[in-house]
Amino acid sequence: MGILNTLLRAVTWWNGSTINTQIYTWRKGVKVGEDAQGNVFYQSRDGKRRWVMFNGEAEASRIDADWHGWLHHTYKDAPTEKPLAHKPWEKPHVENLTGTTLAYVPAGSLRREAPVERRDYEAWSPE
Repeated sequence: MGILNTLLRAVTWWNGSTINTQIYTWRKGVKVGEDAQGNVFYQSRDGKRRWVMFNGEAEASRIDADWHGWLHHTYKDAPTEKPLAHKPWEKPHVENLTGTTLAYVPAGSLRREAPVERRDYEAWSPE
């Protein structure tokens, strides 16, 4: 790891955890579990504080509902200790793709490379 990466970690939070967060986690954190994306979840030794160390970019929508509920004290037990029951119709968690190249772009949008011509619409023209 170069000096630039160390400096970036010291002053930015969106590229992963800062050095201060890593020191705090090392001193006071207890690892509770990991999710499918490699994010690691911790809590303080007394169990009052909970946090996540993101694997990569710090984006809240990358946390699935089970871990989100645990982080916000909705559930007492972590998903690793007491997994939530899921319905067969539930889809797997997908992070928010807004603003990325994978975002949904409807037909007729200016963001499409070749907008789809609509046949169900007739443009108004003044008399």
